[in-house]
Amino acid sequence: MAARASTGTGAHAGVKLMQKVSSTRTFARIAPHVIPVLDRTVHRLSGGRTMLSTRMLPGVILTARGAKSGLERVTPLACMPEPEQGTWILIGSNFGRPGHPAWTGNLLAHPEASVSWAGQDIPVRARLLAGEERADAWRAVLGFWPPYATYQRRIEREIRLFRIERR
Repeated sequence: MAARASTGTGAHAGVKLMQKVSSTRTFARIAPHVIPVLDRTVHRLSGGRTMLSTRMLPGVILTARGAKSGLERVTPLACMPEPEQGTWILIGSNFGRPGHPAWTGNLLAHPEASVSWAGQDIPVRARLLAGEERADAWRAVLGFWPPYATYQRRIEREIRLFRIERR
């Protein structure tokens, strides 16, 4: 999966268009109801090798226990791989909508989880980023997918960033 998603020189016109579309309020209203369903379906049909949304951004399928129920929750998510560290950044943008996405609360309550990445199930531990570490990761995330800045401007809460590492 390609890790490059920024609009730097030579970026594909389709990526630029998708960045523009994904920054709209209409996208934020519709995408949360459509993209996860399509991603789960394609992931299942491909034997865990891919998701539809990975045509634009890398993604994982996160399996974490529910914060209140303790039941297994499966959530397709865009991510920013950090290949040199063997880690990933998960961005709790919720498509720029108010309220933190449920999966972020799940990871706060139960940081031991697993991800499906490129056809492999990998046990991971999630850590909420704060302070300078969060600021550094946020700059990298904005370079990776600039629409996250639009999402942040649209909401009052700070978008949660998690670094997930192999256990």
